[in-house]
Amino acid sequence: MSVHEHKKEAPSKVHCVVLTVSDTRTLETDKSGHLMVSKLQEAGHDIINHLIVKDDYSAIQKAVMSAEAHRQVDAVLINGGTGLALRDLTYEAIEQLLDKTIPGFGELFRYLSYEKDIGSAAMLSRTIAGIRGKIAIFSTPGSSGAVKLAMDELIIPEITHVVREIKKDL
Repeated sequence: MSVHEHKKEAPSKVHCVVLTVSDTRTLETDKSGHLMVSKLQEAGHDIINHLIVKDDYSAIQKAVMSAEAHRQVDAVLINGGTGLALRDLTYEAIEQLLDKTIPGFGELFRYLSYEKDIGSAAMLSRTIAGIRGKIAIFSTPGSSGAVKLAMDELIIPEITHVVREIKKDL
């Protein structure tokens, strides 16, 4: 079966949770989280929740596991906490939760960042995606530019396909 045939079998709507990892943002000041929400809604997807999570390993994992426990959730999209500073723990917290990784997500994100925007600084982008149980997880840097790039070029074009692949054997 071709990728185009897979996409035809994909659900038309995905139910999502958006998490912003930040010690300083609020729902009112969460520009990148709101951008994720608006891009998902423009594509016809449902937002089940939009939360701010402290940049804390346990808090990040608890937020993802809480979303996973909601039986309607198909995908969790995370922004922020992916930098190189000691306090940036999103990558490590998510990596430990994944049953399977989608290495191409980070590879393509860095390639596109390099080509379109930030040049060699793209190597600092610690994006990660994968599957936990029956949900897809995508984690991006917290800048609006990074979120826009990830959403427009990678997540929105493939999110229904990813969900189809996760749920096809259920």
